[in-house]
Amino acid sequence: MRLRLDLSYDGTAFRGWATQPRLRTVQGEVESALATILRRDTVPQLTCAGRTDAGVHARGQVAHVDLDDVDPVALERRLRRLLPADIALRGLSVAPPGFDARFSALQRRYVYRLCDAPAGPDPLARGSVVGWARPLDAAAMDAAASHLLGEHDFAAFCKRREGATTIRTLLELRTDRRGDLLETTVRADAFCHSMVRSLMGALVAVGEGRFAPEWSSEILAGAARDARVKVMPAHGLVLEEVVYPDDEGLAARALESRRRRDE
Repeated sequence: MRLRLDLSYDGTAFRGWATQPRLRTVQGEVESALATILRRDTVPQLTCAGRTDAGVHARGQVAHVDLDDVDPVALERRLRRLLPADIALRGLSVAPPGFDARFSALQRRYVYRLCDAPAGPDPLARGSVVGWARPLDAAAMDAAASHLLGEHDFAAFCKRREGATTIRTLLELRTDRRGDLLETTVRADAFCHSMVRSLMGALVAVGEGRFAPEWSSEILAGAARDARVKVMPAHGLVLEEVVYPDDEGLAARALESRRRRDE
């Protein structure tokens, strides 16, 4: 039986999603709690929609796990009690046929939050909002973003992984100002490692006035990491939502996602 888990977490004290030896991770905490509840020596393996980096938060992470002979209702109740305070289980349900938390996803939506007030962000929000010492031009950031939308090779904004493609479809990249708070929505079919924080680094460089908006297209065309593009701090980033097709389209989407786009 495949179970879907909807999770939220404060990434501050985690070394990211993925399990790492002797390090505290979100996956490690949830799998350990499951093993304790089920009294199993073999830890159940979770698959998530998007592996968040160290310090990145999530409000809408989705994962799946394959288990036999469990009561989903009882498991949900017990897992909520056992998880640490910085992880919330928002829901646990039997997944429909063909569901894969990673490969069935159509879109992932992140939001990056910055505050350019001289006094910095609200102290109560400092764990999820990055303070920026220089004023930012949201309109210029949007103009730079317009050159990045669509399907491209985002190698200039990604940390390369052996055997992985860097071709992605960027569906939305938009900055909204609300007083001293800037919220940048980043939506794509999928993301490469550090892609969102690198995109933000390019937008911020334009927002500060150091480069014209067209500079973002120059970086994209370069297809290689550029030292002028700063990887922004992790704590300003939140995985807000993962979107899936209706039940009938889950298996087909998973099959499509598994195809490398450079083949």
